[in-house]
Amino acid sequence: MTSQDVLGIYKWLEENGVAVWIDGGWCVDALLGMQTREHADLDIAVHRKKNAKLRQLLVSKGYREEKRSDSTEYMYVLSDAFQKRIDVHVFEYDENGKNVYGIAYPFGSLTGTGLINGQEVKCVDQKFMFEFKTGYAPKVKDLQDVRALSNRFGFKLPSRYAI
Repeated sequence: MTSQDVLGIYKWLEENGVAVWIDGGWCVDALLGMQTREHADLDIAVHRKKNAKLRQLLVSKGYREEKRSDSTEYMYVLSDAFQKRIDVHVFEYDENGKNVYGIAYPFGSLTGTGLINGQEVKCVDQKFMFEFKTGYAPKVKDLQDVRALSNRFGFKLPSRYAI
């Protein structure tokens, strides 16, 4: 998934009334303001009220849901014929900011902004992205992402990420 792909999808969804927040590896790169590695997919967060429209729009562009054992209505992957993959994370808050559906994004975590090719995008806040990335056993790409976030924003590295 290239930066041009990401921006094209992001802008097109916004133009069609579907706000999304960049998550995952592209979020890390957006927060850093530069691409640091290749990305196999694009992770996005979308509010439950917009999930059906998001699916409809992406299906109209040739995306199909991948059948996976961990797929749910609030967490699924769509891909097209060119193997562009979009990992969708659906959430919903109640009127008090409590997560009541889907991926448990803490209230306030979807307030970040970043840059992809100089274009501002909405994304997971840097503090929460660091917490998310350090909340599971890291792969090599996660080690790189966490160290980059730590260096840029001054977050203390957990011992398993220390060099």
